Amino acid sequence: MPAAPTAPPTLPLDAEGILALAARSMFHLFSSISQGMFLVDSSGRIVWVNEGYRRFLPALGFSSIDQFMGHMVEDVIPNTQMRRVLETGEPILIDLLTNKAGTFVVSRIPLREERGGGEGGMGDVIGAIGIVLFDQPETTLQPLISKFALLQRDLDDARRELASQRNNPLYQHAPDGQRRSKYTFASFIGSSPAAVEVKRHARRAAQSASPVLLLGETGTGKELLAHAIHASSARAKGQFVSVNIAAVPDTLLEAEFFGFAPGAFTGADRKGREGKFKLADGGSLFLDEIGDMPLGLQAKLLRALQEGEIEPLGSNKLVPFDARVIAATSRDLPELVRRGQFREDLYYRLNVLPLRVPPLRERRADIPALVEALGEDMALRSGEAPPELTPDALALLAGQHWRGNIRELRNVLEQVTMRSDSQRIDAVQLERILREAGLDQIAPPDAMQQLSGDEEGALLRPLAQQIAELEHKAIAAALASTGGNKLATSRLLGISRATLYERMTNPGR
Repeated sequence: MPAAPTAPPTLPLDAEGILALAARSMFHLFSSISQGMFLVDSSGRIVWVNEGYRRFLPALGFSSIDQFMGHMVEDVIPNTQMRRVLETGEPILIDLLTNKAGTFVVSRIPLREERGGGEGGMGDVIGAIGIVLFDQPETTLQPLISKFALLQRDLDDARRELASQRNNPLYQHAPDGQRRSKYTFASFIGSSPAAVEVKRHARRAAQSASPVLLLGETGTGKELLAHAIHASSARAKGQFVSVNIAAVPDTLLEAEFFGFAPGAFTGADRKGREGKFKLADGGSLFLDEIGDMPLGLQAKLLRALQEGEIEPLGSNKLVPFDARVIAATSRDLPELVRRGQFREDLYYRLNVLPLRVPPLRERRADIPALVEALGEDMALRSGEAPPELTPDALALLAGQHWRGNIRELRNVLEQVTMRSDSQRIDAVQLERILREAGLDQIAPPDAMQQLSGDEEGALLRPLAQQIAELEHKAIAAALASTGGNKLATSRLLGISRATLYERMTNPGR
């Protein structure tokens, strides 16, 4: 007669039975999957050890489990935190334990007395269980440890950078709230011929006391160079005072420049106020957007520069000042002079050391280095990893007109970073952002559209020779932009390191 089918196993019908079954199942699970496990009673004495823990005993000085049992836990396991768990009743779910047996990822869980009442209430601590989750974590948890080490290294780098800035007198804030320059020439990123040339002229200007006029489109870094010129000048310990003329209403500009005497006008401070010229005494005064200055104030500015003294509003006294003037504008000052919108005599007074800051499209070779610097700055501010652009994405950036120059480049990077699900940005993602920004032309301009006679003649040579020259220039530019880093250069050019070395050693191939 066939045996009756056995009923499938079922859960207990009462809550206490279910909890007891769950507790036993979890205990056996941890005992089987962990590297080792032991129990201590409320006094901290070891009362149970599983077979997995046996392999750690020789390193702890015991040859058998019987010898290990009965000892106080802190006497036989150096650096243990089991006593803390027993005293506080709080678990330590994840911790690193290092002793003469090795380094382990461990978990410590208190065991509590079960109270009656059918609700599974827990009472006083009656013991604790110690679980070795992983041994040799440097191997088993290598991906996690590597990520932690990378984050720790980035944090250390940030701390060193902050420490270097705190120790640099250029970045220190005086206790009286004095203004200091924020940038040096190292902050002007770029090693292209145009970038090197503008920094060379700016360094020469820093050694002079004459006015400097920075000319260039918006977003090219004129203010950064003004800070750098001050930081490299003999006035570096003095204040760097900046005024954006376009941001101040015309009616307030005179008071902003020259200050005012007590009660000079309705609502004026009863103590009066010093103007920016006086604040910059002994330092540098940066007049940004000088081309937007109203004509009426231009005459007073000219007189102040010529005489070295100012007259605050509502005062009959002349106040001497000694400030080096650095002016900047994105407007065409000669054209404004021709149209009568800018005083010719003031233009000549300011245009002693003119310095043209090149637009980004004239130094496209600097774009990879700028992308890296801007990405790191964005990462520092947001706490996220910096974006990583593929070579085709960098090539697409290099082909744009960049009306807003570096400011526009940063805006595009911020947009594509915020809207991308990946840290790695390719040309497809970037092109979508550029099109949405309203750019009609996304591809690099055709270099063959307009050629002079000399350029056309230069093309009438063996093709292999022209390709070799172009390769040599591309490699040189990439090496310069990456600071000589061969791996970064090969990635930028989209070739392997082996190919890069071959082209460097055999440039004619």
